[in-house]
Amino acid sequence: MSDDNDLIPELLDRINTDRLSRGLFYLAKDPLPFRKVNFTIPGHEKCSLYEADDFIQARLESAGWTVEKEGVQVQPFRCDASKPKAHQYSRPDPADPWYTAYNIYAKRQGAGCPDEIILLVSHKDSQSWVDSPGAYDNAVGTAGNLEIARVLADYEPHRSLWLLFCNEEHTPWTSVAAAEGCRARGEDLIAVLNQDGLGAKGPEDIAAGRKIHTTRYTVEEGRWLADLMSDVIADYEIGLIQSVHKRERPGDDDGSFVKAGYPAAVHNGGSAFAGYPDYHRETDIPEKVDIENVRMAVQAALAAVLRVNRSGGPQ
Repeated sequence: MSDDNDLIPELLDRINTDRLSRGLFYLAKDPLPFRKVNFTIPGHEKCSLYEADDFIQARLESAGWTVEKEGVQVQPFRCDASKPKAHQYSRPDPADPWYTAYNIYAKRQGAGCPDEIILLVSHKDSQSWVDSPGAYDNAVGTAGNLEIARVLADYEPHRSLWLLFCNEEHTPWTSVAAAEGCRARGEDLIAVLNQDGLGAKGPEDIAAGRKIHTTRYTVEEGRWLADLMSDVIADYEIGLIQSVHKRERPGDDDGSFVKAGYPAAVHNGGSAFAGYPDYHRETDIPEKVDIENVRMAVQAALAAVLRVNRSGGPQ
């Protein structure tokens, strides 16, 4: 195994802002205005979510990753305009159409401890009930994990590294199928990092130009991974203003893995989405993304992955 102590700073420097931005704009503006199973661009043969899948798969394969797909049956949410703007989704009717949404896995087997798996997660879909580009929610996490895949193209891990691109803005969340499948197969996920809403922040942080990052964990067995995020941000002088919070209950795609029995699962994002003014709105556009904040957050996740790859879980 290579000396990751020396290698980590070099790999962090390879996270490229321009490439992150290009991926973000591809997924949230042009050519894909949305990423939905229930929306097809006029004149196109595939829905926009499948077009996003093609883009993701091509990027992963070009970086040398083994790619697998898993189909999950989902329904789009209905729109309920009587609710507050950010929460206008409502459960679909049982008679509403069903679609196949795909989990995309990228996998690289570890040379030393292949049965121990480090998993990076990001949901790739945008809101099914509103025409939101979903830039912060969650094109940033998708572009970020694709950038990590590119940077690690020639990296030989000691433990197995997996990336999961799932779907959260339709129902059911496809991360549930992924997590339950891992548990049924007895796979040993030693760390799960959910990248969702990187750099999203409220008006005060935006006005002050703060580069913020929040890590949320659910159970005490996962606290070490949240603390590790804080450690790497400090150790590698990434420059993020980091905060750590404990959830009251499992949430987001990391919560799917906690519920399946994988406690070392965290959510990496910005400030609470409640403070982000464009959450679940048509105005969640890539032009509003602080791409430098995103780059720093991606560096932090990569550093944590490399630390866990070297040392495993808590001793």
